[in-house]
Amino acid sequence: MDLQATKRIRTNSDNPLFGGLVRLLDAELAERDGPQHGFYHQFNGLAGLDRVVLLDYQGQAVACGGMKEFDQNTLEVKRMYTKTAFRGQGLAGTILQELERWAAEAGYTRIVLETGKRQPEAIAFYTKHRYQRIENYGPYQGVENSLCFEKMILAGH
Repeated sequence: MDLQATKRIRTNSDNPLFGGLVRLLDAELAERDGPQHGFYHQFNGLAGLDRVVLLDYQGQAVACGGMKEFDQNTLEVKRMYTKTAFRGQGLAGTILQELERWAAEAGYTRIVLETGKRQPEAIAFYTKHRYQRIENYGPYQGVENSLCFEKMILAGH
């Protein structure tokens, strides 16, 4: 696969291509999270995701990620997903870098996110991209399976 032809699309959560990828993500997470999926699912709605990046490969949406405002200086990464057949090729890194660039352009200085202990690939991915573990925030406080991360970014870049 020549993924050089992959096109980045900045959009929002109303985009139907994003919705299709999110359904695949939810199915995968339901399997991984088991009985805890309902707890996590309540925090993963699409409302407020006004910054979504899609990767289009030959007319097919193959990866996505979004952000919503956490506070006036901070955005929260949500709904990162790459279709199984396209994993291991750097697409998630492309999405994350585009989200970080978009956050910086909008003047934000910090990005936070939550992932689960049952997602070792995600933990390794965020660590590789210089996200640092922080105490669990908001609804994830005291949740044994949750891990929260942050990264400081330079606004305006």
